[in-house]
Amino acid sequence: METTPCYSRWNEQNVSTPDVDGFYNQLIALMERLSGQAAANGPLLKCAVGNLTPPGIYQTIYTFLQCNPDLSPQDCSDCLTSARFDVRNYFFGKKIGVIIYASCTIKVLDSVFYEPASIEALLLSANGTTSGNTTTTSVNPAAAPGGSPGKKQSNKSRTIIIIVVVIVVSLVLVILICICIYVRIRKTKKNLEGSSEVRSAETYALQVPFRSIRDATNDFSESNKLGRGGFGVVYRGRLWDKIDVAVKRLSTDSSQGDIEFKNEVELVAKLQHRNLVRLLGFCLERSERILIYEFVPNASLDYFIFDPIKREQLDWDIRYKIIIGIGRGLLYLHEDSRLKIIHRDLKASNILLDAEMNPKIADFGLARLFDTDQTQGETNRIVGTYEYMAPEYVMRGHFSVKSDVYSFGVLVLEIITGQKNSSFRHEESTEVLLSYAWNSWREGTALNLIDPMLRSGFSGPEIIRYIHIALLCVQQSVAARPTIAAVNHMYSSNSLNLPAPSQPAFFMPGGIGSSSNTSSGGENKCRNLIQISAQDIDMITELYPR
Repeated sequence: METTPCYSRWNEQNVSTPDVDGFYNQLIALMERLSGQAAANGPLLKCAVGNLTPPGIYQTIYTFLQCNPDLSPQDCSDCLTSARFDVRNYFFGKKIGVIIYASCTIKVLDSVFYEPASIEALLLSANGTTSGNTTTTSVNPAAAPGGSPGKKQSNKSRTIIIIVVVIVVSLVLVILICICIYVRIRKTKKNLEGSSEVRSAETYALQVPFRSIRDATNDFSESNKLGRGGFGVVYRGRLWDKIDVAVKRLSTDSSQGDIEFKNEVELVAKLQHRNLVRLLGFCLERSERILIYEFVPNASLDYFIFDPIKREQLDWDIRYKIIIGIGRGLLYLHEDSRLKIIHRDLKASNILLDAEMNPKIADFGLARLFDTDQTQGETNRIVGTYEYMAPEYVMRGHFSVKSDVYSFGVLVLEIITGQKNSSFRHEESTEVLLSYAWNSWREGTALNLIDPMLRSGFSGPEIIRYIHIALLCVQQSVAARPTIAAVNHMYSSNSLNLPAPSQPAFFMPGGIGSSSNTSSGGENKCRNLIQISAQDIDMITELYPR
């Protein structure tokens, strides 16, 4: 059962009744009843429909609830319960709306968008004819003892057909299993022979024997483990007794690990910049996939910036140095190196800090290489970290240098505030950092964004200028965002007049906890809240049960 990602839309028309609380209490009660029906509707169909006409509203409200059919009854009930909280959180006071989780859906409209007879027929065909709490099944007299010989012959033929189908399906499964084993053996054999895909002139000299790596990490001992990432474990080691290194050992059963391995070896080996982590070697023996990096002693940026105690060590001078360093590293990737590279996963945990707290961009497993004159790429495989993804990448799979600029803008706001974009806290409320930053900027209270740990040693106008530039980076319009070269120029030239930023992407008006009507059971799971018309609501999902 998955409640994220979550997508919500609603209509701006308010409920035409003075008793809004009463209306929503009736609506929630209806949803609770329908949730139980949907969860109990068997493994083939998990949906329920209903309607109500509350006092003071001269129009019937229609409700549709549905879970993915593979959910257990309990998971279906839990998913719909969570969705009901969000209905009250985000649609309070509105007449119609829809909320879509990965595993369940709730729709509330003021017009019939389903055929009750069709829904009832589907439920009856999936679960048998129901009457009250009793399920009845019609009995075929010919199937009972003493039935006609023709029917008995028909039953015998049906049995033979079932046996034949089972045998054919079993043979097909055996053939598919054999094919999978054959492909796996071929892949393993290719790995044993050594991958020529990463044996370019730049990478050939970087190969390190597995035995040397095992000695350097004390046979990958637990005491040398630095952490675990998405594709494997990172160990600290001392290679050839003179070089401190970080050894990234990819999981042998990870198909994504192969993609990451090729990307990092082929790309990072060709990059040299003080603000990029340096690849020292790699190993490709047997089933092992190992990358060797320079050892960076101060871990990653998120280790400091999101810790209420450790971020006291990050005064404004250090944070300024980190922001400028990330910008320079990104400029090298986009424009100054002999390659044009889109990182696609720029976030706090992928910024490493050396002994002098200089930032180094790391983890190029999701990076993409562009031609010199290429401006945009597309993908059907959306990967990365949601809180840092640009809207055009999340919605359409489009990525470009401006996608990295968006992620950079989010990073700058996190560095200034010391809080995560996904869970920014101010006083008693919790909301998305971009929403709070935009509201503060418009109201002239941007100084409220500054981390309270920065008690001194900074200039208010300077930090406000950095917030201004960050808001330019996270604008909804791709064309309106500056390039990273323009961003670096803005930082270095205080006399340069900055354009006014427009509303950021994934902007949430209000925010969780900002309304007295917010239910305590709600959570901030819906990032993309877009106001549209009632007509558009009917077009965003299928109207028939899945």
